[in-house]
Amino acid sequence: MALNKEEIKATGRRKTSVAVVTLVRGKGRVFVNGKTLKAYIGNRPAVEMMIYRPLVLTENQDKYDVRVKTLGGGIVSQSGAIRHGIARALLKSNEEYKSVLRSEGLLTRDPRVKERKKYGRKRARKRFQFSKR
Repeated sequence: MALNKEEIKATGRRKTSVAVVTLVRGKGRVFVNGKTLKAYIGNRPAVEMMIYRPLVLTENQDKYDVRVKTLGGGIVSQSGAIRHGIARALLKSNEEYKSVLRSEGLLTRDPRVKERKKYGRKRARKRFQFSKR
């Protein structure tokens, strides 16, 4: 696939989700895995606002179309990955956005992941029931 000069690609991650974001000059539409954003996330306005946050802060919501390929995790985790990817792509397009995006914490990858299960326990920290007698 030939890359346009107008295409800006970046990868965003959160928990186990990975989102490959492509910014293209356009009207502000967002497509996730071939569907529109509304069709993909359903009726979740908070998640939608979270995804649009980097575009709104940099005043680019009507300048770029966003195409995303995402996998892993759930809808909210994928939305966090999309937001991270959009922020990184915007930074590639214009280095002046760094201070705005950094102050909002959009360039930092959320490092929280599920803790591994330990042996001798039910889950990572939960113990089996203790009986004194």
